[in-house]
Amino acid sequence: MSGGGERSGGLLLQPAPRGRNPFDEHGVERGADGVARYVGRPPSLVAMLRASVDAYEGATAVLEVGGPSLSYGQLWERSARVAGGLRDAGVKRGDRVAIRLPNGIDWVLAFFGALLAGAVVVPVNTRFAEGEVAYVVEDSGAGFTFMPGAELPDGDPLVEQDLGPQDLAAIFYTSGTTGFPKGAMTSHANFTTNAENWFRCLGADRAEGSAISTLVSVPLFHVTGCNSQLIPVLELGGRVEILANPLDIDGFFTAVAEHRVSHLVTVPAIYHAVMRHPRFAELDVDDVRWVAYGGAPIAESLVGAIMDAFPNARLGNGFGLTETSSLTSFLPHEDAAAHADSVGFAMPVVDLALDERDAESGVGELLVRGPNVVGGYWNKPEATAETFVDGWLHTGDLARIDDDGLLYIVDRKKDMINRGGENVYSIEVENALVAAPGVGEAATVGVPDEMMGEKVGAVIVPLAGARLDVDAVLSHCRSQLADFKVPQYLAVREDSLPRNPGGKVLKAQLRDETDWGKPLR
Repeated sequence: MSGGGERSGGLLLQPAPRGRNPFDEHGVERGADGVARYVGRPPSLVAMLRASVDAYEGATAVLEVGGPSLSYGQLWERSARVAGGLRDAGVKRGDRVAIRLPNGIDWVLAFFGALLAGAVVVPVNTRFAEGEVAYVVEDSGAGFTFMPGAELPDGDPLVEQDLGPQDLAAIFYTSGTTGFPKGAMTSHANFTTNAENWFRCLGADRAEGSAISTLVSVPLFHVTGCNSQLIPVLELGGRVEILANPLDIDGFFTAVAEHRVSHLVTVPAIYHAVMRHPRFAELDVDDVRWVAYGGAPIAESLVGAIMDAFPNARLGNGFGLTETSSLTSFLPHEDAAAHADSVGFAMPVVDLALDERDAESGVGELLVRGPNVVGGYWNKPEATAETFVDGWLHTGDLARIDDDGLLYIVDRKKDMINRGGENVYSIEVENALVAAPGVGEAATVGVPDEMMGEKVGAVIVPLAGARLDVDAVLSHCRSQLADFKVPQYLAVREDSLPRNPGGKVLKAQLRDETDWGKPLR
């Protein structure tokens, strides 16, 4: 597929070649606006859920590991009663409704109850401080908030039947490393597009959809848990199992060994922790068919370890943004080990481009176009105009795309280190660090230097129970990186890296609170 677009400077912007992109592209049509779209998607999440209820009414839809469960029929009936209760509370179509609940069935009922009422869901990060929560609720204009410990609204069943693809369905607030969060306006079409993207990553037969089950250990208030697990599996008629706490290793073992879940998604650190657990050697993982990860650099050695630990599973690395409704690209099993530093190929309806691409390195700012790209930021016209330009999302990520169509994220624009005129991409250094022996977490920042402007500083958190040999870490980096990229400052930290509620490392804080000492060279 090919297509064009206008960049902000008025120059023709062509999507990057798709290379050997492996994903199924049948049923994709490109519109006059240059955007590729799937044909025949449900008009709304309400219509999507209703179709699943009609086909799988008695099957289990959602369950809390160690707790209650709901069939598809029960999920619809109870969500409709929540919708009726919201209407009784004064919530009208188009009103915003905030969810401050933890992972669990009540979160799912609040989500679909609000949608059945025609409202706009505002998932609230449960890790936000009260000031951040207050900002999200006030900025979104939410007139009702689902609160922990409170009974869900209950009324006569209500369903808004005529919601359309472009109707606003949710506002997900991003967790930036500076400033207040921005609300990404997510339409029903954004959700249903991502669900199809997820299915094409999976590579399964739709006929077996009801046999697919996923374990949600990541937060439902994030687009991964909500958009790329809850929604697509419910569309297929599968089973969604929910962990209240991602560190609930016993719950993980129960879901895998007793409930026989087939699809896992989490960050690399959780897989590492699970595989190091004494009980893992006895765990029956034969029914695990898909293991996906993302959200942090992953070492090639860890990819190999996951492959060995889950021998019947296809591995994959998903990359996306709140602004792309979750998936932008996906690295499939066949490339997972050989290209562990890549985030894969563009989704079938996603175009990628590089703005201001450097001729020598091939690196430029990643731009994304597709029907999964949200409509902008709620109440932020200036930020919307800066970020969403002529149909393209300016991600702020620096990236390169090779001849095969594989996408590599090399840094955030603002995190790039300029060492005496040489650009050092922090993610490249971090990838080398996390592959070194004894390293659990790593982050790199620019440390001010009078002569060079900046030098490369690294902060390392050792693996639990591991002995960290700094010289071995540096030796490993020298074998993987050009000399000027090898950290010249290295600090070892016992506490986890400071992160915002969305899990992003707070690099400015890290730089300021680290005692760098003398440079290593």
